[in-house]
Amino acid sequence: MRLLLVEDDNHVAAALSAVLARHGFDVTHARSGEEALQALVPEGEGFGVVLLDLGLPDQDGYEVCGKIRKRTSTPVIMVTARSDVRSRIHGLNLGADDYVVKPYDTGELLARIHAVSRRTLHEEATGSTETRVRLGAVLIELPTRQVTVGGTPVQLTRKEFDLLALLAQRPGVVFRREQIISEVWRTSWEGTGRTLEVHVASLRSKLRMPALIETVRGVGYRLVAPAV
Repeated sequence: MRLLLVEDDNHVAAALSAVLARHGFDVTHARSGEEALQALVPEGEGFGVVLLDLGLPDQDGYEVCGKIRKRTSTPVIMVTARSDVRSRIHGLNLGADDYVVKPYDTGELLARIHAVSRRTLHEEATGSTETRVRLGAVLIELPTRQVTVGGTPVQLTRKEFDLLALLAQRPGVVFRREQIISEVWRTSWEGTGRTLEVHVASLRSKLRMPALIETVRGVGYRLVAPAV
C-alpha cells in the first residue's frame, strides 16, 4: 500500500518510514502541508492512507485535513499530541477517519492504518439493497452516503456515516460496542473503543439531536427513533 506521511521532523519521519517499510508500505514523505496537497493532486495519486501530523511549519494541520478532504476520499489519520476530546471531534468534523495521540505504540498505529484501509476496500467492494432510511427529520441516503436533517445536508466523515447507517438498520435495538467496532472499523482491537466514543459525540453534535443515539451503559449504543 502507498502511504503519504506528512511530518516536518525529518528524524521522526525517517524512523517511522523505516518501520512502515518493514511492514510492506511504500511511503512518500511530505514535510509541509503544501507538499502534502501537491502529492494528492490529482485524486490522491493512489495513496491508501494519509498519516497527517498536525504540527506543520506552513499551515495548521486541521486546515490541511480540510483541504485534503475536498480533494480526495483517501482515508486520513491525524497524529498529534493534542489528546483532549474537543480536538479529536474537531479533527473528525474536518474529515479525518481516525486520530492517534502521541506518544503512540507502533503496533497501535499499524492497527489503525490497516483498519481504515480495510474499511475503504470493503466499501468499494460491497453495496446495499436499501436505498434510504428515514428517522423523523433525519434522512439517510445509502447509495450516495448523504444525510439530511430537515432537508439540510449534514457533512459526515466515512466512519460517522457508517456508524449512523449501522444503528439505523434496527432503531431501538442495542448494538454492543464490540459489534459496532467489528462492523464499522473491521477490527476487534480493543483500543478502538475510545475512537467509537468520539465518533458518537461528533455525530450527536453534527445532527444536533443528542437524544438520537442513546448510550446503554456497559453495553453499547442504540438509535432512538424520533416520534412521528
